[in-house]
Amino acid sequence: MSRKLVHGTPIASWPVRLLKAVVLTVFCAAVIIPFLGVVSTSLAPAEQISRAGGLVLLPESISTDAYQSIFAGGLVTRAIGVSTFVTVVGTLLSLTVSSLLGYALSRPAFVAGRPFLLIVLISMLFSPGIIPTYLLVRGVGLIDSLWALILPTMVSAFNVVVLRAFFAGLPRELIESARVDGAGELRIFTSIVLPLSKAVLAVIGLFYAVGYWNAFFNALLYINDTTLWPLQLVLRTYVINDTQLGAAELGVEHLPPQAAIQMAILVISIVPILIVYPFLQRHFAKGVLTGAVKG
Repeated sequence: MSRKLVHGTPIASWPVRLLKAVVLTVFCAAVIIPFLGVVSTSLAPAEQISRAGGLVLLPESISTDAYQSIFAGGLVTRAIGVSTFVTVVGTLLSLTVSSLLGYALSRPAFVAGRPFLLIVLISMLFSPGIIPTYLLVRGVGLIDSLWALILPTMVSAFNVVVLRAFFAGLPRELIESARVDGAGELRIFTSIVLPLSKAVLAVIGLFYAVGYWNAFFNALLYINDTTLWPLQLVLRTYVINDTQLGAAELGVEHLPPQAAIQMAILVISIVPILIVYPFLQRHFAKGVLTGAVKG
């Protein structure tokens, strides 16, 4: 049975609400406890990690030896710089190209709009495959180049479609009035369309940034030089595959426990997205749903 509040909103009985609270608590614990274990292990002293067998839920004291080793200038430090460069430059290039393409496809006056839109849609259904893509990247001389981590995935067809749908839903009167005043397409795009599209650009930018930051497969294919490895490839090689990180790779003399180093790398790979996401969360519903519904 349920009862109603003064305003008529149905409220479930207390056993149902208690069950929901228990279920929600269990799911929250399933997410929080592993993350807490990762952070705690990265900060725990070596003795406690040895006693616990490699995973610590609550550290007895705080030790930053693992993070000091990571930032000592070795392999992981270079990988953080590579991932930061690829993410920042790749996101800016992807947003620029995708927004320009989406705006062009949204204009009814664009003569070749339908053929180009068809090409974009076809690319969502058929991928070129690993071997042809590798041969193309090698043919243009991008092996062991950071651009191999950016250019092959610079434009996402899905993101272009979302941007096109958003741009097509903007008031046509604004664009027409600007054109009457003598503004060209580039001026209209930069002065009118982009300021009105901050929400969708923030969301698409986050999509691109997360993709670049978390990508490792392109590096696995195209990067042979370990000094150009991004952080995610280091994470895959030395954490997921449980390969030992030596003093030579980290550039230090005394190594903390491998578990602490691995968990510290994992924390560093997660923290940037956790920092950026709350600032862009409020744009998600407006940015993505507007583009999707109007498309």
